[in-house]
Amino acid sequence: MATSQMAHCPACQALRQENAALRAQVADLQAKLAKTRKDSSNSSKPPSSDIVKPPRPQGQRKRKIGAQPGHPRHQRPAFAADQVDACIDYICPHCPDCGGPVQASDEPPRVVQQVELIAKPTVVTEHRGVACWCARCQQTHYAPIDPAVRRAGLLGPRLTALVAFLKCVCHASFSTVRKFLRDVVGVRVSRGYLAKVCAKVSDSLQVPYEQLLALLPKQPYVNTDETGHNNNGDHFWTWCFRAPLFTLFRISPSRGSAVLLDVLGKEFEGVLGCDYFSAYRKYMGDCNVLVQFCLAHLIRDIKFLATHPDRRNRAYGERLLEAARALFGLIHRRDRLSPQRFALELEDAGNELGGAAIWRVPNTPEARNLARRFEKHGASYLRFLTTPGIEPTNNLAEQAIRFVVLDRHVTQGTRSETGQRWSERIWTIVATCAQQGRSVFSFLQEAVTAFFHATTAPTLVVNTS
Repeated sequence: MATSQMAHCPACQALRQENAALRAQVADLQAKLAKTRKDSSNSSKPPSSDIVKPPRPQGQRKRKIGAQPGHPRHQRPAFAADQVDACIDYICPHCPDCGGPVQASDEPPRVVQQVELIAKPTVVTEHRGVACWCARCQQTHYAPIDPAVRRAGLLGPRLTALVAFLKCVCHASFSTVRKFLRDVVGVRVSRGYLAKVCAKVSDSLQVPYEQLLALLPKQPYVNTDETGHNNNGDHFWTWCFRAPLFTLFRISPSRGSAVLLDVLGKEFEGVLGCDYFSAYRKYMGDCNVLVQFCLAHLIRDIKFLATHPDRRNRAYGERLLEAARALFGLIHRRDRLSPQRFALELEDAGNELGGAAIWRVPNTPEARNLARRFEKHGASYLRFLTTPGIEPTNNLAEQAIRFVVLDRHVTQGTRSETGQRWSERIWTIVATCAQQGRSVFSFLQEAVTAFFHATTAPTLVVNTS
């Protein structure tokens, strides 16, 4: 049959239409199948959502248990002389080998330092307001007890701080804290009373928390992330804001840009490090805020393209992945280069990645979507090239929020606004003390003591002047 006859043949036209429909159906099924294969290695999904653990990349060996090659040895420093409460000397009465007489040597002794828990680790103090009789008033009066003692109640400042420490830092439930106090400390309290103790600690942390909240919009750069939060069956969100010298948490029923407006304000002049979530993009556009989008999230999206069933997506993804590897390889070699050389090569590597994202883009929905993203927000992915101190990834906020995720699994969330304020404040104190190299327990003790005595609360604001 001639070509012209085949073009007008109804059967041939029907076959072509059927073939085109089947091709479209296959492409659609391949795209859907590729989406189902997304995991934590090629998307923003958390590792806990992986049905099975992603396969290890080829050539990567499984690390052995224990210290890794080249890892420096760590030893706990010995207690100083003023920290030792008692010494016990062991003396040889005679030579352990021949039994002959021995005399004292100038060599230093061998020392084993041991720490032990005392049998009764608490002191119970009874505060008495002595009664007196007034013959003129014909009444009995009682001497006033110290207001700080009355405000503290059953547990003193250190034991109150310990309850808060166990509850948050150690992720212990009220039942676990109650058992610890009963079996180890020797104090019997109810879970309801422990909740009241935590409420006192929360009140003591209000001023330090509000100081950091007021300081947050003035920071040069802030990394932020959010995670789910259960509040008495309602779905809330915990927001994490990590500044250079402190970290602040905020619980809100919203996951929208209104939270960013409330915390950072419309006049935020720093750089916001975040992922590509729509709330950050809306805040960026509405308030003209400078943003550093997370390159790690972008690389996961690129890896998804590099493993896509469509060969055009795979080629495009491999090209982008090669440019991204070169960029991060240069960042890891930073210490080997002079600052001037590093800045020049970093700019070239960034431009190479940006050019690869928008050059020779295949005509597929997935590739066009990534290319449009880079055309619109490419500068916000590479802002770290021109802004000192900015990290190319959002790892700082993601690392800070892991602590909250662990606590959420243990506590199952909060039940009231009081619980939300407790969580916000104690999480902020724990994360900030770790960031500043301070003792969480010591800060809690200072804050609780100041609250009981109605004096100025300690601060987490670092004086950099």
